[in-house]
Amino acid sequence: MILLHIVVASLYAVAAWLRHPGTAGRARIVASAVLIAAALTLHAWTIEQAVLTPSGLDLSFMHALSLVAWVTVLVAGLSGVLARLPAVGSAILGVAALCALGPLVGGGGHPVSYAGEPWATAHIADALFVVAAMHALLLTGFEKRLRRGLSPEGGDDAPPLLTLERILFRLVGGGFALLTLTLVSGALFSEQLFGRAMTFNHKNVFALLGWGTFAILLFGRWRYGWRGRRALYWILAGTALLVLGYLGSKFVTEVILGR
Repeated sequence: MILLHIVVASLYAVAAWLRHPGTAGRARIVASAVLIAAALTLHAWTIEQAVLTPSGLDLSFMHALSLVAWVTVLVAGLSGVLARLPAVGSAILGVAALCALGPLVGGGGHPVSYAGEPWATAHIADALFVVAAMHALLLTGFEKRLRRGLSPEGGDDAPPLLTLERILFRLVGGGFALLTLTLVSGALFSEQLFGRAMTFNHKNVFALLGWGTFAILLFGRWRYGWRGRRALYWILAGTALLVLGYLGSKFVTEVILGR
């Protein structure tokens, strides 16, 4: 398993290098796509072996980090972000390479019952928001370069800003819909589905705060046409709340406090 984690990380890293805006060509992009598909397949197998245990779900910090990284790469690939935004794709793949090695550093030994993780589907929404946050940072960088009279990275091959903006808010809208579905199903059916009523623990509070942040952003976008830095700040704030609510709490309890 140690060798397999290293192989997965290497595949992500090489794919990131092949997709870098300064080196990307058609042959390199095709090769990168093949490597990403192989990395996702092997990564999924390592996650399945580590997370699904006879005692329940082992979503300790490093395993959860690896899972979120896998979902983020999958979402970025399916949404077209990896293909259309090489800079964002390289960053996502580079981070995924590091996260794939996380379980080798430590983790494990924290299984919970399968009913104890009712927010498993929220990882997909988190991944969408992480991709959206990186996309928003890239978009802001493009706008700054244009204001200075410079062409965006990628030159004439770079997508138009309006196209990038549409992709960004599709990601935010998709993540918001999934997060809303998760919260509503948790509030209405938690006891029937998971054997216990929804409680206002730190995860749920952060999830609700993140939901409210993205709700304000989407309303501001619809009513006032928010874009640029204002949209970036709201996206980063909402993403930070969601990530802190799950991964942040696990990092504190397992890595810092050693529980």
